[in-house]
Amino acid sequence: MIQASNMLISIMSMPLLLRSIGVDQFGLVNLALSVIIFTNIIVGFGFNISAPREVAIFQDQTKKLSSIASQILFTRLALAAVTALSLWIAAYAFNFFKDYKEILMFSTVLLFSEAILPLWFFQGMEKMKLISVTNIFSKLLFLFGIVVFIQAPEHAKWVNFILGSSALLLNVFLLFYMRYAMDIHFFWPRVKAIWESLRDNVYLFLSNIAGHISVNGGLIILSFFGNETTLGMFSLAEKITMVLRLLPTLIIQAVYPNASRLFQADQEAFIKFVSKTYVIGIGLALMVSTLTFFSAGFIVELLAKNRLEESINYLKILSFIPFLASLNIINGVILFVANQKELLFKASWLMCAYMIVVASLLTAKYGGIGLCYALLSSEIIIFIVYSYLIYSRNQSLVHAFAQRIFRRDHHS
Repeated sequence: MIQASNMLISIMSMPLLLRSIGVDQFGLVNLALSVIIFTNIIVGFGFNISAPREVAIFQDQTKKLSSIASQILFTRLALAAVTALSLWIAAYAFNFFKDYKEILMFSTVLLFSEAILPLWFFQGMEKMKLISVTNIFSKLLFLFGIVVFIQAPEHAKWVNFILGSSALLLNVFLLFYMRYAMDIHFFWPRVKAIWESLRDNVYLFLSNIAGHISVNGGLIILSFFGNETTLGMFSLAEKITMVLRLLPTLIIQAVYPNASRLFQADQEAFIKFVSKTYVIGIGLALMVSTLTFFSAGFIVELLAKNRLEESINYLKILSFIPFLASLNIINGVILFVANQKELLFKASWLMCAYMIVVASLLTAKYGGIGLCYALLSSEIIIFIVYSYLIYSRNQSLVHAFAQRIFRRDHHS
């Protein structure tokens, strides 16, 4: 529900922003947001993957939950402060981000809203209704803020600030709810405990960085080779694609809890459940990609209120990304349920290196179109590399999945 609401609000905000701040500033706002989303990986430091499992184990032990929550919350806040300070120093002492410096500095509030977001806690407690509702309210506040306060290109610096502030407000409410409705006490943890939690999450943190660059680093690479208009055109197409690319992620998140239980208790049921999910997921993603390709012109014109041919061309190429990403659903489930952090780390960084090299070369030579093809090829190579590495470690499991998915149905 959270991802679905984020997808919907992201789509709804595009025409409002394009009309009020224009394509050029829209590109810079999204470039600043890309930098913040990347640095948010530092704030998260892999806790989004490791923490729900830890919370789930101690669901009925309030004292232990208080210790876990305090340790993670204050660690993330410290990381957010260090990251924000680093961005400010880079911008004003070393003149980085000069074309969108002001927008980026106002965007740093997003680091702190991410730091106090207790999504990991409610996932582990299997109580997602409240956090889903508050997420929707924060996004509605964001839309309201855009309509009221964003009226001209010079207001672009406030877009991400409004996004972060609305999230921060609702996340504070969630912390109060944890304290007074769930009896979770917050206290400053021992420095040693913070250090140990960071050390334990290093593989997940580094894997998240590599994975993010592989999937979302395109806009930052394009900023070195394209102008503001090109950034805006590409940003529109990429944002639509990345919203649609959430489909495989939604599927993995939806099946992960049940898949984890089945993996431990009943391997045959696990294989049956994940295989069925995989086939359905690929089918849905293929439908989404096909529909997006043939309706690219309509989608861009609907959102931008103008027929931006460059964006349409980008979107047609990128429309295949949701389908290609869905091929990796089964690999993602296996990696997470088997807790193979080192394998995830190795695959992520191989793909990160490939994406940076290929995207830089093709973007330098062919601009935005080259970047689109680089992103497509990255999805294909990601699937091949993950499949090979997982097969090398889980041959019997992979064979079982292959037999289940590709066998003929003798009962038809």
